[in-house]
Parts: sequence; structure tokens; C-alpha cells
Amino acid sequence: QVQLVESGGGLVQAGGSLRLSCAASGRTFSSSSVGWFRQAPGKEREFVARITWLGSSTYYSDSVKGRFTISRDNAKNAAYLQMNSLKPEDTAVYYCAAGRNSNSDSSYDYWGQGTQVTVSS
Repeated sequence: QVQLVESGGGLVQAGGSLRLSCAASGRTFSSSSVGWFRQAPGKEREFVARITWLGSSTYYSDSVKGRFTISRDNAKNAAYLQMNSLKPEDTAVYYCAAGRNSNSDSSYDYWGQGTQVTVSS
């Protein structure tokens, strides 16, 4: 069993930065891939980024590539999403998830409650 808690969301102006954190509990976190997803109002949840259990491989959606960086620290049971050059279209609730390495949300067994990110223009 893994429990995930996101933090670090907030209101930021376009061009600004935020760093989201995902704190995990449970022994299987360090052996799980971590994905970040987001859901904007009226839209389906979409993949943002993922990282393998050792952190050796990362993958990003085209919409965030070059602006966002995913990382993890298994010693701290944590994962992070550094978001730079934020745009109003990045506004969404951001979720971290643990499970199999995939862009599909159905591959992830454990989810956090989400953290709101709002980017003003």
C-alpha cells in the first residue's frame, strides 16, 4: 500500500515557477514508477511526466517538455515536479501517482488528492 500527498501548488503569474512535491508512505514506493498528471476544469485528466523507480529514465508530454522537470528521492520517499515558465494553460489540479511506468493513468494504482496550480496571465 502506498499513500501519496501532494503539496506546493498555488497561484503564480505567467512565466513564474512552482515546485510540486509528492510525499509517499509505504514500502513499495521506491520500487514504483511515479507519474504526474493534471486535470483542468471541464477537461479529462492528462499525463504530464513520469520517472522510473531508479530515476534513470524520464518522459514528458509535449506540452511541458523543456519547462518541467520530474525527479525523485527514494531515500526521502518523495517525488517532485519543478515547473518553470508557467503558462495560463498549465492551470489545473496536479496529481502524483505511483505504479507502472506508463503515460496511461490506468497503469497507476495509487493517487494523491491533488494540488491546485493556477497561473494568471
